[in-house]
Amino acid sequence: MKFIDEARIRVRGGKGGNGCMSFRREKFIPFGGPDGGDGGDGGSVILEADESINTLVDFRYKREYNARSGESGRGSNCTGKKADDLIAKVPIGTLVFDEATSELLGDLVHHGDRFVVAQCGFHGLGNARYKSSTNRAPRQTSEGGLGEERQLRLELKLLADVGLLGLPNAGKSTFIRAVSAARPKVADYPFTTLHPNLGVVKVDDMRSFVLADIPGLIEGAAEGAGLGVQFLKHLSRTRLLLHIVDIAPMDDSDPLDAINTIYQELAKFSPELGAKERWLILNQCDKVTEETVQLKKQDILEKLKWTGPVYTISAITGQGTRQLCFDIMKKWDEPASEVLPSASEVE
Repeated sequence: MKFIDEARIRVRGGKGGNGCMSFRREKFIPFGGPDGGDGGDGGSVILEADESINTLVDFRYKREYNARSGESGRGSNCTGKKADDLIAKVPIGTLVFDEATSELLGDLVHHGDRFVVAQCGFHGLGNARYKSSTNRAPRQTSEGGLGEERQLRLELKLLADVGLLGLPNAGKSTFIRAVSAARPKVADYPFTTLHPNLGVVKVDDMRSFVLADIPGLIEGAAEGAGLGVQFLKHLSRTRLLLHIVDIAPMDDSDPLDAINTIYQELAKFSPELGAKERWLILNQCDKVTEETVQLKKQDILEKLKWTGPVYTISAITGQGTRQLCFDIMKKWDEPASEVLPSASEVE
């Protein structure tokens, strides 16, 4: 199924039913008086978060959501039937924006959360409502109100505990395959990952966390270059970022340059995202000797003045990945006062 994280739709609440004008006419009951009933309220359009839905693809095929109108009132003081609400299911993590004003209307972050995006029209009043001591035979009714109508933009931000960052071909997809049941495409060319992937990392029988992999970033991503900038928003809800760096790139580029590039693009895209805690993950350590790994690691830490956690792993062989997952889980099991130091800013 194609991953869709944005959609534009039009919603309209149902019109309220009109009030009825009627007079009671029965044998032996002269001047029975007004008995016109009220109309029924229209239906509202409601968005509901559902954990079984992972994408907004359905909203690409159906773009209009119109709730039904309420029924008109009837004689004998019968009220018209209220229309049922129209409930549209959306993924957890959906943001609702007004397309005209770009105002954030709602944020659905828990299963079962509901948000009314188009209020129904209020019912009209029958002539029985206008009866008074001075107006015993009113011929006045009111029409039902129109439902609210809006153009909306839906934006999905994935809910994940940990997000993966890195240049194309840094090994992010290989890592998520190694630690979870997710099976993203892996190949030896850039931009193999074209859409975000989620994987559940099961640490033991009772504990697990969700890992999110986004397409690789390149220099200039914050200005629109490459693919990753389209999906950086998915990392804003994560609790921790894993910055994966290829310690032995095939083009002999400097891993330090890769780290600087990613950090600068994060800071340009969002200061909050740039300040989020990151752990440095040096990948593909199986390609070089242990001595070379330690030398490169020491060089990177000294030049960056890095104070956060650093791990050396090999995603393709699984070396170091299990310990990394246990440490992530251990961090969240610690008391709030025992927080690991966050990554320092890159010079």
